[in-house]
Amino acid sequence: MPSIVQRQYSQLSFDALRAAGHSPLFARLYAARGIARPQQLDHALAGLLSPSLLKNAKEMARHLADAIAARKKILIVADYDADGATACAVAIRALRKFGATVDYLVPNRFEYGYGLTPEIVALAAAKSPDLLLTVDNGIASVEGVAAANASGIAVLITDHHLPGNALPDALCIVNPNQPGCEFPSKHLAGVGVIFYVMLALRAELRRRGMFCAGNPPSPPFFKGGHIGAPVDDHYHAGAAASFENGMQSSFEKGGDAQWRGDLDGGNAAANFGEAQQSIPPSPLFEKGPTRSGEGIYPMRSEPAPRSLLNDSPRKEPNLASLLDLVALGTVADVVKLDDNNRILVHHGLARIRAGRACPGIAALLRIARREARKAGCYELGFMLGPRLNAAGRLADMGIGIECLLSDSEGSASALAQQLDGLNHERRDIEAGMQETALVAVDDAQIRDSFTISLFDPGWHQGVVGIVAARIKDKLHRPTIAFARGNNGELKGSGRAIAGLHLRDALDLVAKRHPGLLLKFGGHAAAAGLTLRESDFERFSRTFEQVARGLLTAADLERVIETDGSLDDQDIYMESARALAGHIWGQGFPQPVFHDRFSVESQRVVADKHLKMKLRKLHRSTAHAAAAGTAGATTVHAPATDSIEAMLFRSNAPLPCTIDAVYRLDIYEYNGASCLQLIVEHWQDASKVVCAEAVLNAVD
Repeated sequence: MPSIVQRQYSQLSFDALRAAGHSPLFARLYAARGIARPQQLDHALAGLLSPSLLKNAKEMARHLADAIAARKKILIVADYDADGATACAVAIRALRKFGATVDYLVPNRFEYGYGLTPEIVALAAAKSPDLLLTVDNGIASVEGVAAANASGIAVLITDHHLPGNALPDALCIVNPNQPGCEFPSKHLAGVGVIFYVMLALRAELRRRGMFCAGNPPSPPFFKGGHIGAPVDDHYHAGAAASFENGMQSSFEKGGDAQWRGDLDGGNAAANFGEAQQSIPPSPLFEKGPTRSGEGIYPMRSEPAPRSLLNDSPRKEPNLASLLDLVALGTVADVVKLDDNNRILVHHGLARIRAGRACPGIAALLRIARREARKAGCYELGFMLGPRLNAAGRLADMGIGIECLLSDSEGSASALAQQLDGLNHERRDIEAGMQETALVAVDDAQIRDSFTISLFDPGWHQGVVGIVAARIKDKLHRPTIAFARGNNGELKGSGRAIAGLHLRDALDLVAKRHPGLLLKFGGHAAAAGLTLRESDFERFSRTFEQVARGLLTAADLERVIETDGSLDDQDIYMESARALAGHIWGQGFPQPVFHDRFSVESQRVVADKHLKMKLRKLHRSTAHAAAAGTAGATTVHAPATDSIEAMLFRSNAPLPCTIDAVYRLDIYEYNGASCLQLIVEHWQDASKVVCAEAVLNAVD
């Protein structure tokens, strides 16, 4: 039986949030999620971290600006998941706005595998690019970059995955997790990284005089180099409002220095041009044209010749129009929603809810039967993300990228329909694989093991990651599922539990048994790897040994974290609406509560769900303190009127009294709205034996 624990929070943080005007409920929720200062909850774009903090962002902007000026061909190499697809769409849309000659290539995972491999370089060379730009991949592509360099093709890498022992010999790398990068948010998704590079590129093109002199730039995103930097009232009242309406706006104060510094903010603004001049000229186009048509490209202290900037000045693009894509990729990639990512997601969702999403996202919402005006992280992560990912898992992610790039409602709808069909196919494949996996896993074996490694010759390579996630969730063990690749190889995808950094664990496997892993990479919670089929059993043993050295028996016990009991006065529609309006996700989890209920009625709906009426019960003081040790037989008084509730994917009858982990939800039917509880876990209250550890607030 899982343990149910209440999230701890700092009393000091709670008090600070209460003093700032937050309700007791939200002060508790925020404090339990690490919010120590009210400013961390300010979602103004001005609170975004500055691109100047992201190592090499300015240098990469210079290389890209040189390529645009010289009309060089840029080829984007994308990853085949939702993050890679949105990152590719952001790069293509932004670069086209800047006048670049740009195309993209996305590997077929079954033929070429992950990342910029030598095979992908050979495929890319057929398009005769001058420059390769990776999005959401490349940090581990040592061999691929070497192949590109040998072919005379320069490579720019944007990625967010953890680097290996050696970095590729690329012209420039932007990755918040590379050595020496002091960017405070290490959790940018791949789409977030390329968005920051595009911000830096816009600033560089502005400095070179690419945009119309009569067209004032967008107001600054950044008034300081840190989250929660103070923003003056004039910005909020005027420029920010215009910015969010997709307009180009201006300050009534600040002057040219303010414009030049709008991506650096604060004290860095006045030094922006000087700092740029300190970067040496790009080696990419040393023989490219100058004003006289000969020699070295002019130093960056001079604006580029107008002839090199597509002949005439253009309107400065509003990059906020890309934030819907940034939000989708960030949520779908399940990166931590830290302060910076929450700002990006907040504004992306605002655009979607306002009906200003790109046609592809709008079409995906329609095919998923979701209203754009009510879209949240759930829709992005569980409705849109899987449909995009289905293309990369089963077919060609080019379908997903084209959907996101389409400016035609009809074309986007047709592509969204294809993605929806692929997602249905993926579900069918997954169901069969999961059934096979559960049969293969013996409960007695699991009790004695720290890990699960699974392989079946009939499994689909594109779906093993989902199966690994399902088995991990069900059995609470680090799980890696494998399918057959090419040339006697297995392709594996793994998911970890708290306490095990999966990428680091695989690194230990590789170091202890050189040659066992042909490739690997990933994050703490998820990773991919390739090995020989003949080495599967040896890998399983080694992975188990490594995990035993990193985990304890206590780590293998499932723990459900909740936000404790919900006060009676908070079990209302207003609370549900307030909760629905916030950004919740990985690292900033959606609030769930834990209370005791009497089950007043229950019936099965759609053959697989349970619809109930519950009545919350007051717990005795002794029970609240002991969390069920001696209080399981205590008589409880009703605390609320009966409340509608749903338990999904379960139709077994419930006992008359349950301890439930639940969240508030709004149910809409025939134009009417009502409150309902979504039960995520329950235990028979009469059999609860010290399953919950109630923790007091701590300083």
